Amino acid sequence: MSAIPKRKLTAAEYLEIERTAEFRSEFFDGEMFAMAGASYQHNIVKDSLVFELRLRLLGSSCRTSSSDQRVRIDASGLYVYPDIVIVCGEPEFAPQDPLSLVNPRIIIEVLSASTQEYDRTTKFRQYMTILSLQEYILVSQDEPLISRYVRQPDGIWGLRMFHSLAETFSLATIPAEIPMADVYRDVTFLPTETARELP
Repeated sequence: MSAIPKRKLTAAEYLEIERTAEFRSEFFDGEMFAMAGASYQHNIVKDSLVFELRLRLLGSSCRTSSSDQRVRIDASGLYVYPDIVIVCGEPEFAPQDPLSLVNPRIIIEVLSASTQEYDRTTKFRQYMTILSLQEYILVSQDEPLISRYVRQPDGIWGLRMFHSLAETFSLATIPAEIPMADVYRDVTFLPTETARELP
């Protein structure tokens, strides 16, 4: 006897569930995916970046939003909650959902053991289809390491790595520079074996 296939949700049904849900979920191809809680280290790094970026973007046309800002990827219908989103100019939202942003300039994800493969591969490929997106930043929580991908005029994504507390991390498409020591302030780096066990 074959199993009864699970009915897929529509985007409208997902959005209705998400409006009253206690915990956030991402959505793709008719399925909801609950978001796991982040580690203390993850939150320190994310909060430091949000604070430092907001200071540097004051008075500009760019602003930051963090984890609660939903983004819709029009090309695939994926709904996600990036760790940090930067929008420059007027924000634009999905016609079917005025809470889902569609024109991020920069997306930043703080990596964890459970999500880093997804963030580096499948999710990145999805983000590449957002026409407004110019930079994709991956930030390690386990060591001083930031990978900055920038969309080139020919569509290729160029990579620059920042991997020392003595360096200054910079964005490529907006004027913002942050010492790596400030990004990782108050972070205690754990032995590699322990870090791999964190969410």
